[in-house]
Amino acid sequence: MKPTDIAAPDYFHKVVDCQWACPAHTPVPEYIRLIAQGRYSDAYMINWQSNVFPGILGRTCDRPCEPACRRGRVEENPVAICRLKRVAADFKDDIKQRLPKPTPKNGKRVALVGGGPASLTVARDLTPLGYHCTVFDADPEAGGMMRTQIPKFRLPNSVIDEETGYILGLGVEFKGGHRIESMKSLLAEKYDAIFVGSGAPRGRELDIPGRKEAAANIHIGIEWLANVSFGHTDKIGKRVIVLGGGNTAMDCCRTARRLGGEKVTVVVRSGFEEMKASPWEKEDAIHEDIPILNYMVPVAFKHVAGKLIGVTFQHVKAEYDAKGRRNLVPSGDPDQTIPCDDVLVAVGQENAFPWIEQDCGIEFDKWHMPKVDPNTFASTNPKVFFGGDAAFGPKNIIWAVAHGHDAALSIHKMLSGEDITERPLPEVHVSSQKMGIHEWSYDNDISNDKRFKVPHRDKVIALKDIRAEVELGYDVKLALGEAERCLNCDVQTVFSTSLCIECDACADICPMDCITFTNNGEEDDLRQRLKAPSPHPDQDLYVSSDLKTGRVMVKDEDVCLHCGLCAERCPTGAWDMQKYFIEMTHAGSSCPTKSRSAA
Repeated sequence: MKPTDIAAPDYFHKVVDCQWACPAHTPVPEYIRLIAQGRYSDAYMINWQSNVFPGILGRTCDRPCEPACRRGRVEENPVAICRLKRVAADFKDDIKQRLPKPTPKNGKRVALVGGGPASLTVARDLTPLGYHCTVFDADPEAGGMMRTQIPKFRLPNSVIDEETGYILGLGVEFKGGHRIESMKSLLAEKYDAIFVGSGAPRGRELDIPGRKEAAANIHIGIEWLANVSFGHTDKIGKRVIVLGGGNTAMDCCRTARRLGGEKVTVVVRSGFEEMKASPWEKEDAIHEDIPILNYMVPVAFKHVAGKLIGVTFQHVKAEYDAKGRRNLVPSGDPDQTIPCDDVLVAVGQENAFPWIEQDCGIEFDKWHMPKVDPNTFASTNPKVFFGGDAAFGPKNIIWAVAHGHDAALSIHKMLSGEDITERPLPEVHVSSQKMGIHEWSYDNDISNDKRFKVPHRDKVIALKDIRAEVELGYDVKLALGEAERCLNCDVQTVFSTSLCIECDACADICPMDCITFTNNGEEDDLRQRLKAPSPHPDQDLYVSSDLKTGRVMVKDEDVCLHCGLCAERCPTGAWDMQKYFIEMTHAGSSCPTKSRSAA
């Protein structure tokens, strides 16, 4: 194998698994260290630069970072990264003076359709650069689905108001209660660019017998949640069936419990493990005495003279073909009818663009989705960009934020006369953490602390008040304990071939057997000759240039804990612990081009 080029911007970035997994690439270990030091405002601002909504995401994020966390490789549970993000938001000082100051307008106007996380991120990035950003939303207040479809017992209005307020306070024009009905009309207003972040506003229907006759008590989940959010709906029947296995279904069933549902049941066509809902969302529902029934497909809504009395289900089982593809087939068990007073249908969401005319230069694919470049987020109309759920279908808030950053960069480059397909490299900083022969500027003690539980409000009290937040968040002591579980994966082990005397001391002391001195070879062969054979080729091997004996040093990045023992043991200083910090490219960033190294 060739020697590893650690100057490549993505090499060490991939080793920081949590940050690499985050769509917005939030510097997770950096803000966790700041929390451990009690520097909550600094931790908040690092989050604000990357994910824009730290307090909101600290309560609602789908947490793609946590399955990637290295702590989960040595213990059962990863670091509670998401809930530590909330700590930064809960304990920060007034940070308004640290936000970008309003700047003179540059004469360019940008229209943003939808007031959700994608549009607000674009506005957050472009407004400080002098663009006049106007956000249009059918609802009276900003936030989009964060405000309308996430229950208040998970995300209080006060948090939404605060974090959307930070963005609007930059000088963004917000036109609430203003639904855009025509793209052609919007284009005629001569905006320099248009961003569509209108989400996936339509819940999927379930067209089975009885749907029309019993329509009065069959509700589309996301529409019902919005009606609850705005106070239009404040009660439901005592017996409720929720159809669907995603996070929206979990929000529906828990909301129904608080509006009078005494017997709320979730019914899913898949198995429990295959449900799309996050594991913690399922746990919260079960904790609130909501059963989840699996492998049952609704076949009819039962009614008497238009009054809903129940749902009939067919029992199914999973069968797999030779390629491992799953099919659900009837199990042979008799159909089962479950009595109910109301049904909430949460079987998915889809996009709806009736307001975009066919002759305005925006092409759609066979699934009625706009043709959007996945790198630039540009549509086939050069002035129109898409992001969030409107671009590629339903995902989650953190993905919408990531789309917003990339779309804002494209808009800025386009309006600056630059090629939007040229994506500048991020800026990278690498600095030694050595303070003495065996001392580092970070805590590298590998403790065995189990994940600290987030305190919850008493269930009896929580179920009585739909606006009472269930999760109470970590206090300072719990936050410190959880922060200290972080393994500081951004403090990298950096090897200097010229200083190595091949004493193998580092390999001897490594607790994970991830360092091997051996003859070079092809990657597949080399992975099998390591002290601990490496079965995960998606994580790179760190390979040195030839040593004096002709051997090479090979370190498996997949299992390294960044404990620093190799650097402490090395008698010549061939190993060093160097903190890696990457600043992702956003609109207006001063950053290196592809022609030069970013490290």
